[in-house]
Amino acid sequence: MGTGTSNDDAVSCDTDQDTEEPMKDRDEGTAPDPQFMREAIRLARTSVETGQGGPFGAVVVKDGRIIGEGSNRVTASNDPTAHAEVLAIRAACHSLSSFQLSGCDIYCSSEPCPMCMAAIYWARPDRVFYANDKHAAALAGFDDEFIYEELALPIENRKLEIQQLRVDEAGVALAMWDELENRVPY
Repeated sequence: MGTGTSNDDAVSCDTDQDTEEPMKDRDEGTAPDPQFMREAIRLARTSVETGQGGPFGAVVVKDGRIIGEGSNRVTASNDPTAHAEVLAIRAACHSLSSFQLSGCDIYCSSEPCPMCMAAIYWARPDRVFYANDKHAAALAGFDDEFIYEELALPIENRKLEIQQLRVDEAGVALAMWDELENRVPY
């Protein structure tokens, strides 16, 4: 399967050759490295071959080396959050002893789903590269469009019942955090 992307800023990573198209880079940093994308794809293939999860892999790279990797383990671990990107972020943060991935790039075999994209934003890497886009993933049975549609709706119009339940002590932890002098902002 090709990259399947129509994004003008995409980088080609044809597994049969080492050529790449120039990337429009906001920070003029180093060019993306196809070897890291190939490793993310290898992890995705291994996940399928071993029956550990879906066809997704991800690696986190800092200073030219992989510091965290993950492959989808949703079905193997009975954990709906065990996506490749989340596991790679956890491993990289553990490796760095930090909850932030500044100075890092994340390479994903497919465009991250909404949950993974949120985790990526919280982790604050410099850049994210993906091979297959969300349309290619949808053709393989991984369609996240309903999540995007649901999130765009007002809470009261969503299929999942979501309600605010106010109790008197709800704001205590937030107030404690707000008054904490030595808090670590994130």
